[in-house]
Amino acid sequence: MRIIGGEARGRRLKAPRGAGTRPTADRVRETIFNILGQRLAGERVLDLYAGSGALALEALSRGAASAVLVERDREAARICEENAEALGYRGRVQVVRADALQALRQIGGAFDLIFIDPPYAEGPAASLEILGASALVAPGGRVVAEHGKRDELAQIYGALACTDRRRFGDTAVSFYERTEEPA
Repeated sequence: MRIIGGEARGRRLKAPRGAGTRPTADRVRETIFNILGQRLAGERVLDLYAGSGALALEALSRGAASAVLVERDREAARICEENAEALGYRGRVQVVRADALQALRQIGGAFDLIFIDPPYAEGPAASLEILGASALVAPGGRVVAEHGKRDELAQIYGALACTDRRRFGDTAVSFYERTEEPA
C-alpha cells in the first residue's frame, strides 16, 4: 500500500495485520481522489474507521490542512500514528481511539471531507444518518462512503445528497455532498 498522489506520492504505508481491517485498494483510492478533484487545499478531513489512515493521509499529501483519524482497534490506531509520523504529518494528524459512531457524537467542529469505510457487515448507513443530521459536515462538504456492492444506501441522509456511486468488484463507493442545513 502506498500514497498515490501529491507530495508524498510513492511512499509506502504500513497496514494493520489480520482480518480486522480491509485497506482500500490502490485503484479504488485513485478513483476516489480523481472524482474528488483538486479541491483539497486547506481542507479539514475526518477519517472514520481509519484502519491504516491511508485515505486521510492521501488527502494530506494532496493539500488538506489537517485530519482526524478515528479507529477503535489499538493496533490499527498505532499504525495510523506511525504512518503519519513516517510521512511527516504528525503535527497535522489527530488519532482518536474510539468507536466511530460514539466519536461522531463527541467530535466538534465541521469537516470539509469525511471518509467512512466501516466493516462491510456494519455498513455506512448509521454514520451517514448521524452526519446528515449534524453540523459535522461543513457547507459544501463531501462524504465518501465505501461499502459492499449489495448495500442499499439512500440518496439523501438529512442534509447529505448522493452525487455519484461507483462499483469495483464487491466494493462500492458512494459520494455525498452537503446541500442544505441539517434538520
